[in-house]
Amino acid sequence: MRYSRLFIPTLRDRPRGVRSRAHELLVRGGYLRSIGQGLFSFLPLGLRVVRNVERLLREQMDLLGGLEVSVPVVSPSEVWKKSGRFETVGRDMVVFTDRVGRTLVLSPTHEEAVIELVRDGIKSYRDLPAFFYQIQTKFRDEARPRYGLVRAREFVMKDGYSFHRTFAELNNFFPKVFSAYAQFFARCDLDVIPAEAGVGYIGGDKAYEFLVSSDLGEDTVIVCDACGYAANGDVARGATETCPAELLPIAEVVTPGCHGTARVSDFLGIPRSVIAKTLVFRAARGYVMAVVRGDHEISEEKLSRVIGSPVLGPADRDALAGLGLIPEYLSPIGLDSDVVGLDLNMIIVLDRIAADTPNLVFAGNETDLHYLNVNIGRDFEVETVADIARVTGGRSCSQCGGRLREQKALELGHIFRLGDRFSRSMELFVHTDTGERLYPYMGSYGIGIGRVIAAVVDSHNDPDGIIWPAELAPYRCYLMAIGPSAAANRIAESLADELGDDVLFDDRRESISTKFKDSDMVGCPYRIVVTGETSTTGEVELYDRRTRLTRRVARDDVRGQVGLAKPRGEKNGV
Repeated sequence: MRYSRLFIPTLRDRPRGVRSRAHELLVRGGYLRSIGQGLFSFLPLGLRVVRNVERLLREQMDLLGGLEVSVPVVSPSEVWKKSGRFETVGRDMVVFTDRVGRTLVLSPTHEEAVIELVRDGIKSYRDLPAFFYQIQTKFRDEARPRYGLVRAREFVMKDGYSFHRTFAELNNFFPKVFSAYAQFFARCDLDVIPAEAGVGYIGGDKAYEFLVSSDLGEDTVIVCDACGYAANGDVARGATETCPAELLPIAEVVTPGCHGTARVSDFLGIPRSVIAKTLVFRAARGYVMAVVRGDHEISEEKLSRVIGSPVLGPADRDALAGLGLIPEYLSPIGLDSDVVGLDLNMIIVLDRIAADTPNLVFAGNETDLHYLNVNIGRDFEVETVADIARVTGGRSCSQCGGRLREQKALELGHIFRLGDRFSRSMELFVHTDTGERLYPYMGSYGIGIGRVIAAVVDSHNDPDGIIWPAELAPYRCYLMAIGPSAAANRIAESLADELGDDVLFDDRRESISTKFKDSDMVGCPYRIVVTGETSTTGEVELYDRRTRLTRRVARDDVRGQVGLAKPRGEKNGV
């Protein structure tokens, strides 16, 4: 392709408003432009990169027997209500009403739509297993879109959905998708971290994320270098901590104006690790009071798993007042029986480490009152004790006892083992030979294409621009002729014809320095330069963008030197 026929508006200076290196380089290299917060247009070069990512994904999905489909971006709200997710997804999902008053959803994910797609086509268990995927533009109303493609509001995603006869069949397919994802990321030259993850509003009983270490990421992955354990901070597990001590008698203490663990810690002169932190959350069926130590944070993902339904965020002050609770002095001690009972439907969950910590300080459910030396089992009881605290670096690994560390990471893909939750809630079933209903077990598998591109650029660049991996580059080669030599220009024209769609031929009447700078900024793996001198020797100058090394190669060897197969009809010198 001739440069003069393309639209490649490169920039020399850093654009205003960009906050990441990847975003900067994609804009300066002529790949991307923004038309609004979190909304981006792909230019011709950018779209070629998108198509290359899509090609790799299709190849991996097709190897798994996947069938490509396309479902509507918009879904009727009824299918989301049927699955039980209409109220749990939250503000990220856009809901609107059409001209006749029907409520519609701009779907951020498509489990419901794919179930409706297969409902009339899968009738017998013999039709299973089945695996469908699509590559589609989606929209999520992100509260804080930033870092370019990393957190965009509109984005392209590959999402796949599998249906199986048994849990064992799903469980056998799940690692195959895991392996396909690992191969895809390897082909993108990305060093990913597969990590155990939360299921969030997608649901299911098991999930893994594929992340890359990046300052752009909003995820924290907990890693053990000793054994390789890796998990998102929301679900990571640390070794059990014990704090043996003599049990002291419970006592009341007046704490004027002391609410929050920091103020209580300062007032009493004690560490936060011996203070209980209590929060109340909204749940699908009432409320849940969660208690952890003051030096820990509550994992809503773990809490959701414990109660068996999604946590919908913290209860506001009005809700707490309706429960008869004082927001600044929340505590499981001294609760009215009707709060915990059936009247107001609130359950209490105590973190396991907090339960094993003696002589904790609890708020007293009264203004300016705390209790010292509270011991679970002696001073109050709860039915549910579970691991609900986020794990941080420095803890011991639950697998090997090694030291855990935190790593900032960017999520690129996510796979979910959904089970039969969706098929049962949406009444999707097939019949066995005996006429019994069989609810298929499902898996859900997603990859954000824009995030993959941003991650590649973030990890493959130098001060001069992008360094694309060969499989993703918009063109394998950047070709130019320099100098006044007519022979050099003829050879460049001939190479452009020979390399066809694999070469970007810079045929502009620009200075050599401009062409070289644009070549580095665009980031094709190889630059081919034809000069008057090389035209007389039958050679070209071949520059490797990654190694920054230039060497002379025979003009007839260019295709092989840049890793391109010979055209048909040229095998064995024919």
